[in-house]
Amino acid sequence: MMGFEVSDELLGTVVPLVVYWVYSGLYVMMGSLDDYRLHSRKDEDDKNLVTKSAVVKGVLLQQVFQAAVAIMLFAITGSDSEASAAPTSIFSLARQFFIAMLVMDTWQYFMHRYMHHNKFLYRHIHSLHHRLVVPYAFGALYNHPIEGLLNDTIGGALSFLLSGMSPRTSIFFFSFATIKTVDDHCGLWLPGNLFHVFFRNNTAYHDVHHQLYGSKYNFSQPFFVMWDKILGTHMPYSLVKRAEGGFEVQPAKASKDD
Repeated sequence: MMGFEVSDELLGTVVPLVVYWVYSGLYVMMGSLDDYRLHSRKDEDDKNLVTKSAVVKGVLLQQVFQAAVAIMLFAITGSDSEASAAPTSIFSLARQFFIAMLVMDTWQYFMHRYMHHNKFLYRHIHSLHHRLVVPYAFGALYNHPIEGLLNDTIGGALSFLLSGMSPRTSIFFFSFATIKTVDDHCGLWLPGNLFHVFFRNNTAYHDVHHQLYGSKYNFSQPFFVMWDKILGTHMPYSLVKRAEGGFEVQPAKASKDD
């Protein structure tokens, strides 16, 4: 009986999509942990301007576009199965990951910031994502399809191309980037979360951006905060315990226009 071999290109396309729903599903199951929420469940129901079913449909639509672009990208760049299977040093992999992270962060910072400052793009495209005033995990990729293409999909393609990673390495990188993006929108401040230990760009950092006072700050995503720091759009914050349980993110300085 002949075995069925799944290509790295197919895995690189499908695995990050599966990871998105599995990881966000874990956070959905932890949503009852009120002592670690950044917003109450009542706030989630009252403040968000879109239903959860609409969010699911929007994310699925974006993922269809992402899969189509990934398939085309792998087809254009070609596949070298022997090169993919060849052992790669940990230092080479770390370099590729780091370059891909820098490229993705740079592209998404400037694209994200421009979509806030261009009134037409914000009103007709980016404001869709900000219907989620109270972010939650499976809403991480809830965007207008045009934003999904310009910001996430093209940013991912550039990260893949400029880092020189193989399709096999891309499986791990884009799965990692997906997990990080979902974590940034999960709305939970859990003890021992390694993303909160190693990244200053985390759940609370991004929550600032989703609030009215922080909409012109903390554009960086999904890894580092360097562009916010360099270009003056960084808003520090503090976490305060709410009397009814959970945490509240409070800005450490007053909001003002750039």
